[in-house]
Amino acid sequence: QVQLVESGGGLVQPGGSLRLSCVASRSIFSIYVMGWYRQAPGKQRELVATISINGSTNYVDSVKGRFAISRDNAKNTVYLQMNSLKPEDTAVYYCNARGTGWAKGLDYWGQGTQVTVSS
Repeated sequence: QVQLVESGGGLVQPGGSLRLSCVASRSIFSIYVMGWYRQAPGKQRELVATISINGSTNYVDSVKGRFAISRDNAKNTVYLQMNSLKPEDTAVYYCNARGTGWAKGLDYWGQGTQVTVSS
C-alpha cells in the first residue's frame, strides 16, 4: 500500500506560479511512474505530466514550457512547478503512482489539491 499526500495548491493570479508537492509514504520511484493529473469542474480528469523511473518527463501540450515535473528521491517527493498560470489551469490536481514490473497493475492516488487561477 502507498499513500500519497499532495500540498501546495491555492489561489493565484493569472501569470503567477505555484509549486505542488506529493509525498509518498515510502520509497517507490524505482518501480512507480509518477504523474500529475487534473480535473476541472464538468470535465474529465486529464494527465498533465509524468516522470518515469529513469527520470524522463512528458507533458500535455497545453502546459509545455510552463510546467515542470521533478522528484527528490531522498524525500520521496514529486513536485509540479507551475509558471505562467492561466485561468484554464484551474482544477483539482491529483498525484498518481502507477506500478511497473512486479507492481504492474497497482495504481495509487492522492486526495487532490485545489488550484484556482483568478484575478
